[in-house]
Amino acid sequence: MPTVLSVSGSPSATSRTAGLLRHLDRQLVADGHEVIPLDVRTLPAHVLVGADPRHPAITGVAALVAEADGLVIGTPIYKAAYSGLLKCLFDLLPQYALAGKTVLPLATGGSRAHVLAIDYALRPVLTAMGAGHVLPGWFTLDTDLVVGDDGTLVVAPAAADALCEVVDRFAAALHRAVTSAPPDGTGRPGMR
Repeated sequence: MPTVLSVSGSPSATSRTAGLLRHLDRQLVADGHEVIPLDVRTLPAHVLVGADPRHPAITGVAALVAEADGLVIGTPIYKAAYSGLLKCLFDLLPQYALAGKTVLPLATGGSRAHVLAIDYALRPVLTAMGAGHVLPGWFTLDTDLVVGDDGTLVVAPAAADALCEVVDRFAAALHRAVTSAPPDGTGRPGMR
């Protein structure tokens, strides 16, 4: 089955965005995917702001991206855009790090007014980085994500149903991309 890199761009240790991604990771694993979680906030801050693309932490992430068949990119929306932390990481990865990848952008936020941030802020960056297929993104309201005292995330039923469908569409698109890839093992037509 395909490998998915699940990237949280939230700077918060108690992030609803990261909690949502880990919730969706379980669905992908149950469907037989290998999922590698990555919380960008765990990377060394001095490396992210120091812009050193050759640092082992960044080359390690670049290798994870290169090996993944698809990515789920999650971010909170701050001031009508994706997180600066995620932008720092994107700026350090190779220009076409997402070449041929299937990508599902997800966002969380406090108001439906931010729903378009996925399409006007995040999607262009993913496309510029060469993503082969960027699925329609999905926005989830913070009020639909409740973190319990034990740290577990509870997703409101209507939001959970919608997210399940979104992840199913991502898994299907990823499966099509992997099975239609050339037999050279690259997983991406025309790469290497």
